[in-house]
Amino acid sequence: MAQINPTVGALADNAGKILSFAEEAKRLGSDLVIFPELSLTGYPPEDLLLKPSFIEDNIKELERLAKKLRGVTAIIGFVDKKADIYNAAAIVHDGRVAGVYHKMFLPNYGVFDEQRYFQAGAAPMNFVLNGITVGLEICEDIWYPEGPARAQALAGAEVIVNINASPFHTGKPWTREEMLATRAMDNEVIIAYNNTVGGQDELVFDGQGMVIDEGGRIIARGKAFEEDLIVVDLDLEATFMARLHDPRRREVKRKTKIELNEVILPPIAKKPKRKPILKREAERPEAVEEVLKALVLGTRDYVHKNGFRHVVVGLSGGVDSSLVASVASLALGSENITGVFMPSKYSSMESREDAEALASNLGIGLLNIPINAAFDSYLEMMRPAFKGRKEDITEENIQARIRGNILMALSNKFGWLVLTTGNKSEMSVGYATLYGDMAGGFAVIKDVPKTLVYKVSEKVNELAGKTLIPGRVLTKAPTAELRPNQTDQDTLPPYDILDKILKAYVEEDKSIDEIAALGFKKPLIRQVVRMVDLSEYKRRQAPPGVKITPRALGKDRRMPITNGYENGSK
Repeated sequence: MAQINPTVGALADNAGKILSFAEEAKRLGSDLVIFPELSLTGYPPEDLLLKPSFIEDNIKELERLAKKLRGVTAIIGFVDKKADIYNAAAIVHDGRVAGVYHKMFLPNYGVFDEQRYFQAGAAPMNFVLNGITVGLEICEDIWYPEGPARAQALAGAEVIVNINASPFHTGKPWTREEMLATRAMDNEVIIAYNNTVGGQDELVFDGQGMVIDEGGRIIARGKAFEEDLIVVDLDLEATFMARLHDPRRREVKRKTKIELNEVILPPIAKKPKRKPILKREAERPEAVEEVLKALVLGTRDYVHKNGFRHVVVGLSGGVDSSLVASVASLALGSENITGVFMPSKYSSMESREDAEALASNLGIGLLNIPINAAFDSYLEMMRPAFKGRKEDITEENIQARIRGNILMALSNKFGWLVLTTGNKSEMSVGYATLYGDMAGGFAVIKDVPKTLVYKVSEKVNELAGKTLIPGRVLTKAPTAELRPNQTDQDTLPPYDILDKILKAYVEEDKSIDEIAALGFKKPLIRQVVRMVDLSEYKRRQAPPGVKITPRALGKDRRMPITNGYENGSK
């Protein structure tokens, strides 16, 4: 299983990567090498699929690639074109495309829009390689108990290969593992589940492909958030013996009408005998480390795949900007990060010290650009227009927008990408300034709730084995420092309460009454819900960020800006 990191639209580069991994698999004596879903085009190609030239170019690239692939059979994800287009898997055998399978179940929920683009396949497919029957599936196909796996196994498939582009969110790897073990045991079949890896805009693919035997046991696991080549010897005799001892399977087969396509591949020149492959299994990271790895990979790929090398981060001395700078340092190298401390008259000495300590600990550059003169100039300029009005949040936001201007000026001058520092809690309730601290190119922790921000920050220090994020940053009260003695809790409920309400409302679509049943007071719930609803227009203008939770703001949650619904409670 070649767990690769393709780039959407980079057809020639992706083909080169496929060829390289296939050659290594052949060198190791593999009979079959499988690549992820749409590995040739990258996933998801989105509206590139509406360009006829893109479809044709991907088919031509597959044909060129097939001619170079000899001595090993490869399964390659691509876009097929007949009367319509299909999410497809090509069986490349001995220099040619010997068969094509069309994905039957097209996901159209959450971040998936496959019914917008593809026609569904009509029938399952098995292929026979060196006398072994193998079922071929793509991603969503395996999630249905009565899906293709049932027919493929009953028709003789001893192995099912399922190629995927399954994006990460917290808890997803466990869900996959449980589902795959169930499917393998139900069908008494070995399942090779190969997942792509890498960042694509808001999505991060974690890899962690698995080979699971007919008893639901993991034979091998791919690395988490890294490219990998997982080479495994399969004991097909064990699968045969399990079926031999199960009379129920014969009864099911007798009563089931099986319709599928079958491709029989001619033998490739006999390979020399080789030593058995040693068993291998990569360890799964624990939950918070998974989030950190996802943030690092998503940031690295967004920056590099979009042609940037250097990023700039506004450092406030707070936990959010400290975590973003730490993630960027892990993703890109400290030499490619510049922090900017932009104090105003409300900035504390502690904030300055913590920003400087963070920059020193990470080994990143730090610029100190005070904003007092610019702020005073704005106030003087606006004084006639604001005559008779007291200072309020307007003046607070002017400070944030001055800082946004400074960061964007540095971006323009030096070609640096601005990383914004808002977390999911803030973005949900609109506790952020449009064209201010929301200004930038990539929102690293956009989908990380504030309570999780602290846990991930602690994990940064733990994994480093030393203090990168200063201890005081993790314990002091969060503050925007836009007015005297300000803290976040002046405006928001405590984050441990806020995050629970947001999870219920934003991620689980619970009504006010349902959230109240969880033990929260209705006036507080209404306050939070109103802030969430009124901030939709802001979120539409925010940069993309890494999806971490089961339901992220953006592709996952698409609420109308103009919205008069009162959320199930008066």
